[in-house]
Amino acid sequence: MALNLFRKLFSSTDERAAVAPLYAAIIAEARQPHWYLDGKVADTIDGRFDMINAVLALVLARMEGLGEAAHMPSTLLAETFVNDMDGQLRELGIGDIVVGKHIGKMMAALGGRLGAYREGFRPGGNPRAALLRNLYRGEDPGEPALDHVQGALVALVDRLAQQTLADLLAGQLGDA
Repeated sequence: MALNLFRKLFSSTDERAAVAPLYAAIIAEARQPHWYLDGKVADTIDGRFDMINAVLALVLARMEGLGEAAHMPSTLLAETFVNDMDGQLRELGIGDIVVGKHIGKMMAALGGRLGAYREGFRPGGNPRAALLRNLYRGEDPGEPALDHVQGALVALVDRLAQQTLADLLAGQLGDA
């Protein structure tokens, strides 16, 4: 256990490079204009963060279903997210003293959203409730927007279900 924690904290950039195509695909998916135009996700720093979290959580949930072979890549993917968010916060001018607190909050948000989206997007789940609480932060965007985002994320889950670990690591989220 301690070795796993040590590995998580000090894994090399070379190891994280293995998940770089997947992380790039997640970011590209989360930046698609339709989320913000048709889905009315807030086109703000928080809204973009929430959209990245939604896509990342669904990918991580898929990786959970791929078994032990996906454990280390999923850990490296989460590390890549943390490193990216750290850099983004620093670009915004947030200093060293406060960055750690923000990263802690972001990781807690990811963990909470992973659970909410895992439950919401499972067969028989309630994705609307998860989306309203986590993506829209309690603000109702209206039925057309919610229908759009829910439909697009359900389609993403379906596409992800068809992807192998090798496909995902190659940055393939499935054909849109």
